[in-house]
Amino acid sequence: MFSGFEQGIAEVNGTQINYVRGGSGPALLLLHGHPQTHVIWHKVAERLASRFTVVAADLRGYGDSAKPAGLLDHSNYSKRSMGQDQIALMAQLGYPQFLLMGHDRGGRVAYRMALDHPAAISKLVLLDIAPTLAMYEQTSLAFATAYYHWFFLIRPEPFPELLIGSHPEEYLKHTIGGRSAGLAPFTQDAYAEYLRCLSDPATIHGICEDYRASAGIDLEHERADLAAGNKIQCETLVLWGANGVIEKCFDPMQEWLQLVPVQHLKGKALACGHYIPEEAPDALLAEVLPFFAI
Repeated sequence: MFSGFEQGIAEVNGTQINYVRGGSGPALLLLHGHPQTHVIWHKVAERLASRFTVVAADLRGYGDSAKPAGLLDHSNYSKRSMGQDQIALMAQLGYPQFLLMGHDRGGRVAYRMALDHPAAISKLVLLDIAPTLAMYEQTSLAFATAYYHWFFLIRPEPFPELLIGSHPEEYLKHTIGGRSAGLAPFTQDAYAEYLRCLSDPATIHGICEDYRASAGIDLEHERADLAAGNKIQCETLVLWGANGVIEKCFDPMQEWLQLVPVQHLKGKALACGHYIPEEAPDALLAEVLPFFAI
């Protein structure tokens, strides 16, 4: 799925991060969402690699990256810690500054990276998310119904781990196939890779810890940013699916203005659902290629 890319595992930030790298040109880091892996980028990676040095990494707790047991305060799965993994990865690979695109959970790691490490991120793309604090504070019946997993996965260990572990494929099918496009966007190879990784109990725990951190320590970090007036300093493009929950339940541009100065913010809805890189790869490239042009 990543022709011409090399695979590696880097020892960084006290953990191991799996990645693939290919292409040439300015460095571009791609971060995936839940419950997936770097494979979400397989429909766009080779075309991006014609212009950029593309690094697609597995987040801590996902894919073939390390999956440590969560701490009591879940801080080792905070977006700050997960972002430090990726900052250290790119530095080790020789890219102290880079372009960054994140989908879903990877988008949450990405915007934390931009807030915490402004000198490292030259441009930022966020796919189908609103800020975490806004989404929790503005929870509605429609949002809680569509994103039930935001509340299920944060239950104390081992309750969600046991339920998902009893039948990982049912969880995978329900989660990625329960959106507007169903299972159509996912190739057989990509689906098999997601299932392979989700079948590991350590991955299930890592996913739960990611969400537990988001409902706790990540909100503390975001409230501190808002109180201090800390905002993302690079040009930021937010894209979301016109058929998805972000469009239905939130005003994404208005919410991102809380964290991105108006002069740095661009955004629009695309004619698709949540899984933009797999559902609408051509539309995604049409937006990000000119945005990332140096």
